[in-house]
Amino acid sequence: MKKYLILAGVIVALGAGAFVIAQGFFPSFQANLISYEEVPAVSSVGSAEFRADLSPYGNQVNWELSYRGLEGTITQSHIHFGQRGVNGGIMVFLCSNLGNGPAGTQTCPTPPATIRGTFSAGDIGAGATAQGIGAGEYAELLRAMRNGTTYANIHSTIWPGGEVRSQISLPAQVAVFRETTTESISEPVDPGTHTDH
Repeated sequence: MKKYLILAGVIVALGAGAFVIAQGFFPSFQANLISYEEVPAVSSVGSAEFRADLSPYGNQVNWELSYRGLEGTITQSHIHFGQRGVNGGIMVFLCSNLGNGPAGTQTCPTPPATIRGTFSAGDIGAGATAQGIGAGEYAELLRAMRNGTTYANIHSTIWPGGEVRSQISLPAQVAVFRETTTESISEPVDPGTHTDH
């Protein structure tokens, strides 16, 4: 009986994953930022959570960043391209108080705070060009996010290089299906054809 129950559970799980892929629903990316993930590590009681969802057509990412307890005054926050333990180039500005972001970059409120925004191809800068992802290369950014090689970072006056950080990843139950999908499934649809509201 247990074997049949286990098999049924696996079938249900696989069916749910197939449904998500077939219907075009995209999972949430997530990151829980702490100081020990910084490179080099720093000691801070600050923490943050980052969540991001692909829009139905995949041509836009909706995100939310909540942070608290930072020991320095927040200066800026970004999505970077790099694996765990390595510092990489800036791809997307989430917020900045330094006036160094692209037009429309929101300011970083004093913690505790939650900020929200969206980004698409036009928001991807050239900070990771030397690593192979140029400005506007949205599909490349999504590919890096799916493979766990992007990270969210919050910078402060005490730690300009970053006070809290974490790799951006898919939830474990969704990541199981990542290798079974084709590149075409997760490539964004031409924004000129579909507009998300």
